[in-house]
Amino acid sequence: MSALYIVILLVLAAVVAVLALGIGNFGKGGSNSAKRSNKLMQYRILFQALAVILVLLFIFLSARSGGL
Repeated sequence: MSALYIVILLVLAAVVAVLALGIGNFGKGGSNSAKRSNKLMQYRILFQALAVILVLLFIFLSARSGGL
């Protein structure tokens, strides 16, 4: 298992964690809670973009080395 694969798994775990925190925060009332939910969803999008980039990099590097 390569280091890049492990980093991808960690980033995907971060996506799931931030998504769960954001969804859990929706049930709470108040403007402060809404701001926090919005910030968490922004982090989710950032982590998802990072995950997609890393997966594409993993596929590219695997194809170059004949791994796929």
